Amino acid sequence: MKILNDETPEKPEINYPTDWGFKIIGRDKKSLEKCIKEIMKIEGDKKHSCTMGNQSKTGKFTTYNASCTVENEEERKRIFKYFEEHDDVDMVI
Repeated sequence: MKILNDETPEKPEINYPTDWGFKIIGRDKKSLEKCIKEIMKIEGDKKHSCTMGNQSKTGKFTTYNASCTVENEEERKRIFKYFEEHDDVDMVI
């Protein structure tokens, strides 16, 4: 397995279309579920899967794993940006 970091000279090659996962972190479980559905609808009722991830020790943060097939790099980045800018999302990975 190759580790990607600041010392990696080349960008990884991604062959599209491909399944892509987004880890979405926020404070409210229902709001995150709604957010994922909204964004996938914006993208043309994109078929997706969504599973609950971990919850922080204090219960303050919840993680969801959303995945879908992305057709190209532009679509992948656009979906990431939608999550990143959504009011109910604290972080997306």
